[in-house]
Amino acid sequence: MAAMRTQDAHTHFFSRPFFDALAQASPRDGDRAALIEEVAGKAGLQLPDPDVTTHRDRWLAEMDADDVERMVTFASLPPEAAAVSEAAAGSNGRLIPYTLVNPVAENAVAFTEKALGSMGFRGLLTFPAMHHFSPSDEAMTPILELAAAHGAPVIVHCGILSVKLRDLFGLPRPYDLSFAHPLDLVPAANRFPGVTFVVPHFGGGFFSEALMLGMQCENVCVDTSSGNGWTAAVPGSPSLAEVFRATLDVFGAERILFGTDSSTFPRGWRADVRDTQLAALEEAGANADQVGQIMGGNLARLLPA
Repeated sequence: MAAMRTQDAHTHFFSRPFFDALAQASPRDGDRAALIEEVAGKAGLQLPDPDVTTHRDRWLAEMDADDVERMVTFASLPPEAAAVSEAAAGSNGRLIPYTLVNPVAENAVAFTEKALGSMGFRGLLTFPAMHHFSPSDEAMTPILELAAAHGAPVIVHCGILSVKLRDLFGLPRPYDLSFAHPLDLVPAANRFPGVTFVVPHFGGGFFSEALMLGMQCENVCVDTSSGNGWTAAVPGSPSLAEVFRATLDVFGAERILFGTDSSTFPRGWRADVRDTQLAALEEAGANADQVGQIMGGNLARLLPA
């Protein structure tokens, strides 16, 4: 299947404030700037330019080179929110900003209200396994009320979670997968039928459970982001084509959002992920209309320009 113009529902902006925040939180001794340089060297990545506009323009150039019309980009930590807000505001609508919110943090509600209001964020990103809450806990209620009021989708990360940059900075691994089960989202999805919830990476290893969730709750979508290595943890190790075929059967094409999980340079925007997914969709028997919905039409409908 030929490459096509796309809209990407899952990328990380990873600006300089993101790296600064990880360095400040690191328990390792020594100069923070030197630590950031060391981590970048070990990870084989190029650090983002400290100037937000320069970093934004690098992403926009990547999008131009690979026919990406728009993409969701995350503030992956709250200290990065100002940078992502600024970048999106100057992108002519091509960068769609989402921010991470930790609902059990002391300032979570005030931060979310500001993010979805004056800062212009259009969606939220949550990590139950990292922050030890269920998406249906009471702590999520005011966050979801704000999401409903602003028409903001809410990404709920489920399944396997690994953040290699945190490891390189020597940060502890707080991930508790007992909080990462897709079916924990059912009560919240039922209580907030006007909110669109998105489970990334097809459920991140809880694939059958993600399918059950999609069958139960019509306001839940999945995204296709990353290389989807989680399939190795699923009995039978389904191929990506088999994953797409089952997901199409349950969710329908209209509730599947294409994503790459692009994040750092020099790798840049993941055209390889797009090409792999297009080939898998073709093998799965998806028709042109279904492919068009998944690769950009659904995001355009969910968050119009």
